[in-house]
Amino acid sequence: MPPVVELIQASKTYSADGSIVYAVREANLALEPGSFTAVVGRSGCGKSTLLNLAGAVDLPTSGDVRIGEQSTRRMTDADLSRLRRTRIGFVFQFFNLLPTLTVAENMAVPLWLDGKTRTGEVQPRVANLLEMVGLAEKARVFPHQLSGGEMQRVAIARALVHEPALIIADEPTGNLDSGNAEIVLQLLQRTTREMGRTVLMATHSREAAEFASRMISMRDGRLVTS
Repeated sequence: MPPVVELIQASKTYSADGSIVYAVREANLALEPGSFTAVVGRSGCGKSTLLNLAGAVDLPTSGDVRIGEQSTRRMTDADLSRLRRTRIGFVFQFFNLLPTLTVAENMAVPLWLDGKTRTGEVQPRVANLLEMVGLAEKARVFPHQLSGGEMQRVAIARALVHEPALIIADEPTGNLDSGNAEIVLQLLQRTTREMGRTVLMATHSREAAEFASRMISMRDGRLVTS
């Protein structure tokens, strides 16, 4: 079975004051189905850019990124949008829940964007995942009525609702206390063990990275250990 995502000598550069700056330099990384990989490093080392490449949010300047054996560099914008909508779920540090939608409605957004609007198709998925993250009773409340830990659990459920192969989690515990951080990390573990999803997480915390099955360090745009 091919990797869910594979970076092959992938680099991302930017121009700054006439110079070329490497955000990611010649990264080689393969994520197998059902794996949980943590990328650890200081702020500014290139972790978020690496995740953006793996999640088809950004394209490499050189090298290649393959998702399901498809090269992202050869895709149109419409193809990339469809890929993100159907095969990838995103979890962010600051939750990114829509304040005017209920918890259940926030979770349904990825399905709505993919044209799934029938209640019988959407409601069971939302209900099952809310049960999984322990928030079944919160379906009709709004984000401002939740704690930070609860909002992140909703964000994880939203990332899973369209049954993606890959979950991209960028500093998912960076805005949480230690107790809520542990709950969120255990949920990410469950997505790999019980649902077979592949998780790629960026974190500055080695303690958080211990929840992953594989830890990679990043420094100055380079993957230095794997």
